[in-house]
Amino acid sequence: MSVRVGHTPDMDDAFMFCGIATGAVPMRGLQFTHVIEDIQTLNRRAFNAELDMTAISAASYPALSDAYWVAAVGSSVGQGYGPLVISVSPRSPEELSGRRIAVPGRYTTAFMLLQLAIPNVQPVEMAFERIPEAVLKGTVDAGLVIHEWQLTYRDAGLLPVLDLGVWWQQQIKLPLPLGLNVVKKSLGRETARRVATVLRDSILYAFAHQDDALAYAMRYGRGTDPARSRQFIGMYVNEESLTISKPCREALRVLYQRAREASLISTVPRLGIIEPLKV
Repeated sequence: MSVRVGHTPDMDDAFMFCGIATGAVPMRGLQFTHVIEDIQTLNRRAFNAELDMTAISAASYPALSDAYWVAAVGSSVGQGYGPLVISVSPRSPEELSGRRIAVPGRYTTAFMLLQLAIPNVQPVEMAFERIPEAVLKGTVDAGLVIHEWQLTYRDAGLLPVLDLGVWWQQQIKLPLPLGLNVVKKSLGRETARRVATVLRDSILYAFAHQDDALAYAMRYGRGTDPARSRQFIGMYVNEESLTISKPCREALRVLYQRAREASLISTVPRLGIIEPLKV
C-alpha cells in the first residue's frame, strides 16, 4: 500500500526518518512516498488532506482534528526552550507590541506562542531562513526564529528578546509541544497504526545508531557544525518523540485552551491519538 508522508528538510525530522529513508526498518507492507517541504507548506497540505501522514505544527491541529489522528510518535517537544524572538538591539518584549515581526508562518506553533506572549504584533510572514537577514537589514523590528537558528543567531550578531520556551515554562510549567505527526483517519485505524509503527521503529533505529543517523541528518543541516547539530537534534528528538507523555498531552490541551481564550482558534479540539503496534 502506498502512503504519502510529509516531513521537513530539517535535522530533527531527518534524524527520525533516517531508518525509513535508508531502508533499515521493516515497512510492514507499506510503501512511503516522501513529500519533503517546510512546515508551513506541510500545514497547508494537511488542511487540504493531501498527505496520509505528515509533520504539522501543533498549532494547526485544531483545524485538522476531524480528518487526522495525532500519532503518538514523532513529536517535537521543548523542555524549557523553544522558538526565539531576536533583534539587532536590546529590547524588551513589551516594546514589540504593535511592531513588525518576521514570522515563519501564520499556522506555526511559534506564531501562536508569540501572539499569546506579545499581543498585537504585526506579523510579516516569510521563509524561516530569511528571517535573520530581514532583522539585520531593519526591514522588520524583530524576528521569530526556529530550527537551528535558535542556536546560531548570536553568530550573526543578533540578540535575544524572548525565548518562548522559557516563557511557556514559567507560565505553564509543562513541556512545550511544537510539532506533531498526524495520520489521516480515512486510512482506517489498522493501517494508521502500521504507519505510526514504521515511524516509531525508525526513531528507535536512530537512537540505536546515533552516529549514522546524525551523519544522515547533517545532510539537511544548512552548514551547522556536528556539535550544534547533535545539540539541536537532542533538543527535539527525545523520549517525547517515542510516546506523547501525559504532561505533554495536558500541555496541548492548555495551549489550545489559551489560544481559544485569545480568540486565535474557534474550538478546543478533542485530542485523538493513534498508537503504534506493540514492540
